[in-house]
This record gives sequence, C-alpha cells and structure tokens, in this order.
Amino acid sequence: MSATPAFQSSSRETSSSGRLPQLAVGVLIVLCAAKLLLHGFTSVRHYGYFRDELYYLDLARHLDWGYVDCAPLIAIYAKVALLMGGSLAALRIIPAIAGTVLVAISMLLARELGGGRYAQLLAGLAILLCPAFLVMSSLMTMNAFEPLFWIGCVLVLARVVRTGESRLWLWFGILAGLGLENKHSTLSFGFAVVVALLLTHHRREFGKPWIWIAGAIALALFLPNIIWQIRHNFPTIEDLANVRREGKNVVLGPLAFLKEQVIDMHPILLLVWLPGLIWLLWNRMWRVLGLTFVVFFVVMEVSHAKNYYLFPIYPILFAAGAVAVEHWLRNRAAWARAAALAVIMLATIPTVPMFTWMLLPEHLLAYQNAIGFKPAKVEVHHESLLMQPIADQFGWPELVRDVAAIYNSLPPTERVTTGIWAGNYGEAGAINLFGPQYGLPRAWSRHQNHWYWGPPPQAYANLIVIQWGREDVQDNCSSFQAFEHYQRFAMGEENAPIYLCRGVKFNMQKIWWHSHHWN
Repeated sequence: MSATPAFQSSSRETSSSGRLPQLAVGVLIVLCAAKLLLHGFTSVRHYGYFRDELYYLDLARHLDWGYVDCAPLIAIYAKVALLMGGSLAALRIIPAIAGTVLVAISMLLARELGGGRYAQLLAGLAILLCPAFLVMSSLMTMNAFEPLFWIGCVLVLARVVRTGESRLWLWFGILAGLGLENKHSTLSFGFAVVVALLLTHHRREFGKPWIWIAGAIALALFLPNIIWQIRHNFPTIEDLANVRREGKNVVLGPLAFLKEQVIDMHPILLLVWLPGLIWLLWNRMWRVLGLTFVVFFVVMEVSHAKNYYLFPIYPILFAAGAVAVEHWLRNRAAWARAAALAVIMLATIPTVPMFTWMLLPEHLLAYQNAIGFKPAKVEVHHESLLMQPIADQFGWPELVRDVAAIYNSLPPTERVTTGIWAGNYGEAGAINLFGPQYGLPRAWSRHQNHWYWGPPPQAYANLIVIQWGREDVQDNCSSFQAFEHYQRFAMGEENAPIYLCRGVKFNMQKIWWHSHHWN
C-alpha cells in the first residue's frame, strides 16, 4: 500500500475518533532544551548588536502604537530586554526562547496532523537544524516571533478541520491580531488562509458566525496600529513604496527564488518539506493547509519579496512532511527509520556553524570556503566579507569610539554647541547605546522613525556627521575635518570617513520637517 492512502486512512480515523497520538513529551523537552542551549551559548559569543537591534532598542525608549517601518510589538520585546539590563545576552535570550517555542509548536502541529512520536521528533529536529530558523532565532527581530503567530494560527485551523469545532476560530483571531501587531506581513498570511478556505470544502466555515467574530477580534487588536498609521499619513506604505522605487532589494526570478528557498531551508530538508506539501495537497482533509502555502508562495513571488519573507510558513510543511515520512517508514525496519534521522543530522549539523554565531569571523570565512558556501545577497548594495546578518553586527562600538574621540577633543565650550548627525538608524542606535559611557549626547537622524523624534532642541554650530559624502560637507560646512573609520568585517557602507563639520550653514530645526529618509 502506498504511503499517501495509508496516511489518509489514518487521518480519517483520527478525526472520527477525536483521539490524537501520544505527545512525545520527552522528545519535546530534549529538542527544546537543545535549541535554547544552542542559541544561549552562541548568540553572544563573538559578535555584537545587530543593526536592527540597535534601532529596536531606540524604539523601546519611545513606545508607541506604530512606527514607520514596523509594527509595535518589537518595541515591547526590546523594552523587556532593557528592563533586564539591555545587555546583548538579555536581548538575545528573547528570540532564543521564541525559537524554542517554535520547535514545540511544530511538534504539536505534527501531532495534530496525526503524527506519532517519530513524526514529532522529525518535525522538531527539522526546525532545530534548519538554517533559516537558526538565523531567525539568533537575532532580536520581528522575524523570530512571526512564525509563532502563524503556526499558532495553523494549529488552530488544523484543530477546526479535525474536530469541526468552529468556536476555535476565536483563538485564530487572537493570534492573528497579535501577529499583525508583530509584523504587517501577517496580512498576506491571512489572505492566503482565506483564499485556501474558499478553494476547499472548508468554505462552509464562512457560513458560521465564529470565523467572522475571529476576524473582528483580529481587527480590534490591529486597530491601534491602524489609527496610528492614519494619524501619521500611512508612513509604512510610503516606506515600502520607496524601497520598491529605489530598487533596494535583490529581485529574483521564479526559479532563482525557488532555488534560494531550497538552500535557505537546507537541501537535505527538501526531502521533508516537499513531501509535506505534496501530501497536504493530495489529502482532501488537509488540502487547505497546502493551498495556504501555495497561495502565500505565489503572492511573495509576484510581489518580488525577499527570500526570508517566506520562512515563517515552512513549519507547516515540516510538520506535514514529518508525518508523511513516518507513515512511509511505518512498515520498514527500525534501522531504516533511524537511518533517515541520521542522514538529516549528518547533512545539517555541519552547516550549523555558518548560521549561528559560534565561530570567529576569520574562522567562519575559512569554514565557508572549505565547504564551498557563498551566501546570497538580499540587498543590491550589500558589500561585506560576511553575510549581512553577521556583518551588521560589527563595527558599532568602534564607530562610537571614533565619534567620541572627535567630540572629546573639542574644547568644552565647543562641545555644548556640537551635535551628532547619523545617516541611518544603526549609527544613531549605536551612539545612543554606547555613547553615554563616553559622555556623548544623543544622536539625531532623519532615518526611519528617528525623524519623528526630532528636531533637536537647539541649532548646532558644529556637527559630527556620519554617512555624509565629501560634497555634502563642502556645501554645508564653513570648514571640515575628515577622520578615517574602518572595521574589516562591518558592512562596506559603514567604512566611510566621519566628518567634523564646523560652521554649519543650515538650521537643523528649520529644515527638519522638509524631508525625511524612509527606505
């Protein structure tokens, strides 16, 4: 008997009886502990704050219901880190916990789909060792939490499908609403779920009140951010339009986009998630989940999304694929089941050092060269020795130290009339985090949400400017000095001179509201 019919039969039996396979509690504890320990020991070992993390810490100091380029929950996560001291360890333990919860939820989803202990183990192991989720769980960004809300919604949807209990949609609404406050891309996920429901016999759920109440709950939770967007003339839409117009991101064709997905998930794990997609689409009961992935994939490809925008939806396929593999191996010898796990582990474990922060940069580059791995660019102007999530963790303390040397070399009477102008939020965030120990004032910037926190309370006579070109200082300064700044492993854009601009020819307070830098 083929694997798919056998599994379909098992799924119908599970649904009719209402009983699920036993939860592999011991396996869940071991995998979750491994995930937490892995990130706990690697996330703060050799590298520093990620550019976006510096920005989110600034957001945490200005809590609001919305921001130019993100939803409000990321500032809450960062605020928790600040309350724990704001150290890198305090910051990074939060996404590590989120990644640990994702392992558990993925195992629960495999069980909901009818998977026994082996399927739960395989699903959790795939999430634990998948390169994409290793990176996501190593940095404090919205991406670390996004799959929790999405897969939580899918777990509720699967329970509705299995039990027919439509009241569970209320939980879907809560999770979706919180997901929207975490990242706006949840709108695309919700669209994919709605289309998938309409394309299957589960469209009957729209004839019941519960799914509509769930939608109202999600809207109510999202409403504060919507009101903020309206009051601020929809800056997020403007920001996204600027990104498209400026050609900031690398645009991939359909085949190249698919290739990057296979690489980012790890080629060996294609043997798990692809059978999962096929099985979901083949199985009438669970087809809605497979179509959710397909619709979302098409939306992302058509909109030329970054490759990582698709990552949060893959746990669906890993859970389904684990169940399909379990049933395919059900009548095989125990050694065959063990061999399948061994092959996955032997193929994925050697790649773990490339997607966690356990190696010094020199060793990481040597390791990548040894195995022939070259990370793909996601932004057109990305220039660095290391892939962007790593390169953006270098150079910030050195930048602040160089700025402090310039600032503290000035006579005290000049310092009080000298401000710091940062070209982007990473530089501003670095000054605001590390600057106080050097006696630096806060940095000002018109990049992203920093624009709303200005203008400065005084008109500066002098400015220390970061990310200005020589023409800019020539046009706007009576005189200037250039100070070289370089950090080997940082992003190339940061290895530019820092200028001391004397006799500023413009009034920051007057020009502030005439332009902003949103991209």
